[in-house]
Amino acid sequence: MAESEYQHPNNLPTIRFGIIGCAAIARKLARAISLAPNATLYAVGSRSLAKAEGFAALVGLSGAVKTYGSYDQVLDDPCVDAVYLPLPTSLHVHWAVVAASKKKHLLLEKPTALDAAELDQILEACRFNGVQFMDGSMWLHHPRTCKMKELLSDQRVFGQINYVYSTSTMTENPEFLQNNIRVKPDLDALGALGDTGWYCIGAILWANDYKLPSTVQALPDTTKNAAGVILSCTASFQWSISSNTATIHCSFLSHTSMDLAISGSNASIRANDFIIPHKEDSALFEFSCGAKFAELHIGWNMDPKEVRVECDMPQEALMVQELARLAQGIKRYGHQPDGKWPEISRKTQLVLDAVRRSIDLGFKPIQL
Repeated sequence: MAESEYQHPNNLPTIRFGIIGCAAIARKLARAISLAPNATLYAVGSRSLAKAEGFAALVGLSGAVKTYGSYDQVLDDPCVDAVYLPLPTSLHVHWAVVAASKKKHLLLEKPTALDAAELDQILEACRFNGVQFMDGSMWLHHPRTCKMKELLSDQRVFGQINYVYSTSTMTENPEFLQNNIRVKPDLDALGALGDTGWYCIGAILWANDYKLPSTVQALPDTTKNAAGVILSCTASFQWSISSNTATIHCSFLSHTSMDLAISGSNASIRANDFIIPHKEDSALFEFSCGAKFAELHIGWNMDPKEVRVECDMPQEALMVQELARLAQGIKRYGHQPDGKWPEISRKTQLVLDAVRRSIDLGFKPIQL
């Protein structure tokens, strides 16, 4: 067995993960790594050893997990195969490029970068060094997502998609709106657009098979804080070839929502928890096909069908499992990195950039 391989308790060789940065979301990923059958958490690094040790104690990590007082120490450890990077967005380009140069596969928290130019630097470093890239859009790995795509792809049943609507909102308290890194222009300048809007943009692209819209336009309801960081915004999208349209709304100022509604010529799909399911072990969505108003328009001719999809592991663990599977194929069998995941991230970033540009230009339409 190679030095950087490890036997999981289930006797499967695993990919050793390092976590760089101890943000709150890193607790969720530490758990996910422990649940994935082909991954193990090997090291945690923070800006000080005390912070790394505090994180390890908080999460209940075993003494076998190494703690480091700098990010470089994690990346310099030859036994670390892959890293999860949940740092502020402004730090992504530097540390992601360094990680790739150290031959570490990369799970990068979203938004991936401040703009597509920065993301291109990251993706080029990953390509040059032959490492796998993936962003932290965990909902894409849930089996419900696969089931919804299966229905969307059957044009005989669903028909032509013509409208997609997505929201990702949360009501944050004054402390968050004043001090959280996601409202600081030097740390996460994209604000709600980058944090919650990433999911919405990803969802409308996913529904349209990642065809880029021809026109992107932010609506003039955008709210910013005193530092100019977006707290809430809405945007519309148009695909000229297919005549599809979409709308997103993302916000730190509205009650929690994670809606995805997709309308086709014959059917529709709706999920109100598409980013984080209400339950870990299963998820629901509504599917309607052939629905019409009843006589006199006093009701409907049918109720939506409730489709339940079981899930053996949390979606975050499924995401880790997929990255580890790809990393293991590269490491053991000489496979090439899967280009699907960087392509998804780059298209999402391009559309996000267009929304931001529309806001900056006074809500003018942007052509892609």
